[in-house]
Amino acid sequence: MTLWIVTFPPAKQIEALNRMCAENPDAIISLPVDNATVADAYVTAARAGIKLVLIDNAPIGMLPGKDYISLVSADNYGLGKIAAELLSEHLPPNSIVGVIGYDADFFASNEREIAFGQWIEINRPDVILKTARFASIETAGSEAVALVEKNPEISGLFAVWDTPCEEILKAFSQREFKLPITTVDLGNEVTIDLSSGGSVVGIAGQRPFQQGEVAARTTITSFLNRPCPDWVALPGIPISRSNVIESYQFIWRKPAPKREIDTPKREFPSSHPRGLRPEIPLGLIKVLAYVQSQE
Repeated sequence: MTLWIVTFPPAKQIEALNRMCAENPDAIISLPVDNATVADAYVTAARAGIKLVLIDNAPIGMLPGKDYISLVSADNYGLGKIAAELLSEHLPPNSIVGVIGYDADFFASNEREIAFGQWIEINRPDVILKTARFASIETAGSEAVALVEKNPEISGLFAVWDTPCEEILKAFSQREFKLPITTVDLGNEVTIDLSSGGSVVGIAGQRPFQQGEVAARTTITSFLNRPCPDWVALPGIPISRSNVIESYQFIWRKPAPKREIDTPKREFPSSHPRGLRPEIPLGLIKVLAYVQSQE
């Protein structure tokens, strides 16, 4: 197994995919970062006979069972609803909420944003949404600041995932902005902010460890020529300050970050999801896993 770690822009992913295809792997496990831009590179891999197991997104024009084995994802729509409900508890009547979305054709973040808006529309019709979008993670903070300065009556914020949320927290701290924020994904920095009573008041948690297990099992199942589901979606976890430490340990299978955390540590549950565990000689199989770095 070969592990590739590349940066976020689609051009970098296309370059990495081309290099991986040149090594003629049996399978590639990958998270497409822009459904349209990277599509040709994934189609090229599929036509080369490489088994594709996709994470979160399927490039435009690709079909399960034909162009890729399976799509393994979080329930991104459900994650958006969780984030909306967690933020709603901190919003006064007739308030305005800022939504910081991603300016790309990215299915996961699109679904979260749609679900967030629909939940607010149905359950908090008194709330008005104002939206700004970032083209790159580095600009998320400045986009959020500009949105709040343009709409100073904003009383809460939703960021579509944790890494841009970190940029927002940095930018807000420099200007002493204090707003309740919810986001998706339980990264270290937002975990610390939530547990220490910072701006983050809730997180819709994915299950990336379990998602990785499912992707691995799906890949092995395809090697055994057994049928695989077209799409596997794992439900999210609502996370607040009261359960952030145990949630971190459950999601990441390791202790929560110690820095600035004053919540008592709890033991990690010993149980974990069970599934197909075929006993076959993995040393005979070459798999390339594409890991998306958000640093």
